[in-house]
Amino acid sequence: MANLLLKIRAPLRNAVIGEKFMKKTWLLTLCVVCVLAFAQAMCVAQSQPASDSPGVNSASAPNQPASAPSSASAPQFATRDPRYKIAASDTFDLTFPLSPEYNQLGVAVQPDGFVTLYSVGDIKVQGLSIPELTDAVRVAYGKILHDPIVSIVLKDFNKPYFIADGQIGHPGKYDLRAETTLTEAIAIAGGFTEDAKHSQVVLFRRVSDQWVSTQVIDVKKMEADKTLKEDPYLHPGDTVFVTKNKISKIKPWLPAYNTGFYIPVK
Repeated sequence: MANLLLKIRAPLRNAVIGEKFMKKTWLLTLCVVCVLAFAQAMCVAQSQPASDSPGVNSASAPNQPASAPSSASAPQFATRDPRYKIAASDTFDLTFPLSPEYNQLGVAVQPDGFVTLYSVGDIKVQGLSIPELTDAVRVAYGKILHDPIVSIVLKDFNKPYFIADGQIGHPGKYDLRAETTLTEAIAIAGGFTEDAKHSQVVLFRRVSDQWVSTQVIDVKKMEADKTLKEDPYLHPGDTVFVTKNKISKIKPWLPAYNTGFYIPVK
């Protein structure tokens, strides 16, 4: 009888132990799932852009990090083949083929950028290209003429130029009359001086009204390699600056010796 009771109680005890084990397993699994869900939620919250935080309008800059620079401070590249802009002291001829009584030759742009035209008064022309100036004059004369035909020809204007500065023979401003490379510009400006650093010639080029690009050219290497493949062409308004070599920087502190004679070098 005792053996029979033991045989009956053993399966019941195993069932109770199995049930407790299952409860502990499910409880442990539930805890793990909760921890993983919480960790995932924290990762998502940290990876959200700053624009999604309260007080920031996310619609104005979608998918943009908070540190992204504004478009106003970003460099704006110059347009390809830009047109000449009217500047102070420029002069142009203004003619009306169908109304020659309004012709005006040698119109000079004043220092403030205005010009004085017959019957319409002063208009601002500085900073305008020739097509823009033609439209502005057509609009101004449209008040007294019906669909006026306007012709404008520049007579005197700021010619293209480049600036040579630094350790160069004749620093100054030079006309850029034709395609001119960097080494040609140095030769035009009198060449290098004895204090020049041939391996560090700086080319400054204005990209926009607020940005200037800087390029360092190793002219010494180009001359040693006997190739000018990397010799850039100058653009109007470029500045070529030749830096000092190391010897010239310490020369004022070096002792000067006078041997009393010299040997001519041919």
